[in-house]
Amino acid sequence: MDRSKIIAVTTGAISLALAIAYLIVVQILDMRGEMIPAPLIEALLKF
Repeated sequence: MDRSKIIAVTTGAISLALAIAYLIVVQILDMRGEMIPAPLIEALLKF
């Protein structure tokens, strides 16, 4: 293989690895449950 093909395959593999890692992180964060919004009244009283 010449250099340009090696670079193309390498960057493609890195791109796939990053995409899969991103999906795994999103799934882990999504498993934590529903987000609870911050209490607005208590936040305003601190100022």
